[in-house]
Amino acid sequence: MAANRRRDSAPELRLRSALHRHGLRFRVDFPIAVPSRRPIRPDIAFTRARVAVFLDGCFWHGCPEHGSVPKANTSYWLPKIARNRDRDREADRLLAAAGWLVVRIWEHESLEDAITLVMEGLAERSSPHLNGRRTAST
Repeated sequence: MAANRRRDSAPELRLRSALHRHGLRFRVDFPIAVPSRRPIRPDIAFTRARVAVFLDGCFWHGCPEHGSVPKANTSYWLPKIARNRDRDREADRLLAAAGWLVVRIWEHESLEDAITLVMEGLAERSSPHLNGRRTAST
């Protein structure tokens, strides 16, 4: 498990690169303070819009479509994946309570679908100012 990185996985790098090409600017692995817990670190954070994006791996987060049950050491892996899912739900709840919108994307989703989900989240949180510039409607 030491080879598994907390950040900069290949799917995450592809998504960040595509979002950057769309002109979006964001923070990576940004710690968000929440009460009575260690900071939550979304993969991508749009701090002004308060949108937190998590790119979840199918194995590690128990994807209902692609998650697989390990053949070896299931007594370890099944509770581990269940804890990951519980931690994800708790992080979603805490971030929502702190005023953040959480966008969760499975690693198997297409890049276009992932970008659409992020853009929809940002549009939901849009204000008259986008990156310090006025939009055409204001």
